[in-house]
Amino acid sequence: VTDTVKQEDSGYEPTAELLARMPGISGNAVNGLGEEQESPPRPFFWHPPDRQTHGELQQYIVGQLRPPAGEDRSFRNPAVDRGPDPIAQSAERIERSAGEWSEAIKSFALDDEADLVGLTPLRPEYVFEGYQVTEPNLVMVGVAHDFERLAQAPGSTENPAAYHDLHDQYNRAARVAGRLVNFIRGQGYAATAYPGPMADAINMIPPAIAAGLGELGKHGSMINRTYGSGFRLSAVATDVPLVFDRADAFGVDEVCTRCQACRHACPPDAIFDEKQMVRGTRKWYVDFDKCIPYFGENYACGICLAVCPWTLPGVADKLLATLARRERRSADD
Repeated sequence: VTDTVKQEDSGYEPTAELLARMPGISGNAVNGLGEEQESPPRPFFWHPPDRQTHGELQQYIVGQLRPPAGEDRSFRNPAVDRGPDPIAQSAERIERSAGEWSEAIKSFALDDEADLVGLTPLRPEYVFEGYQVTEPNLVMVGVAHDFERLAQAPGSTENPAAYHDLHDQYNRAARVAGRLVNFIRGQGYAATAYPGPMADAINMIPPAIAAGLGELGKHGSMINRTYGSGFRLSAVATDVPLVFDRADAFGVDEVCTRCQACRHACPPDAIFDEKQMVRGTRKWYVDFDKCIPYFGENYACGICLAVCPWTLPGVADKLLATLARRERRSADD
């Protein structure tokens, strides 16, 4: 996984139109790169423009992804079904144990369109600064990419497969969250959906890790033991009593420390080779000032997710088996 050709000399340069909309503050500064004190995440990309520093840049990029009047909409704005509108909360509450509720919620989501479901309590560090979430628990939902389409990233006008799959999976995750909200509200409990890609109150990755959906990878996205980096998230906040899941540590750090696949494949050279200090936590981190321009000019990119060895069909099981053998050898020594 270390023989990918390095592309830091790919020649990529953001357009003058995009650079003109970059704010005077670094996105890395907004995200707390280098800060040793713990603090809540700050609104950044995909938040409402008036609640973040990069609002003008975001509006420009979103505008680039939308067809002008009269243009064929099939490439840049495929059909959207993001699920039902929320219903009113029932006045009659159905009483069940936390275990029964956990099983019912997971079964509902997995029988719908979800591929992954995890449960975790809401923590202050999961909520973006300036937002408020009143429900105490989170249901984290994951939906898997179609690898054949993801593997064609980044998208282009000639080949929109990866870009369309991004839309499809975010919409699928939104549908699961919306229907789950109505299921919970129909049982007499509070529930609020937090679908992507537009961000809201919930910083998705930390609670998804806590809920057992995977670990953080070198490319700044999550890695699941089954789907690798090829999945998207949505969340539901609720006051339903739940039995919480545990984080699932299965060796991502060991692999990412040695692997260079995503770093070598990244055209703007945005992926750090070592963990960085970010708001009091040392973790894998992506240089947003390099990533966002390429992301915006190449239909949401996705290269790092597609080349991640964990995402390649059949590779995750081999990696897990290798890590298990190493662990057994270490235990025997």
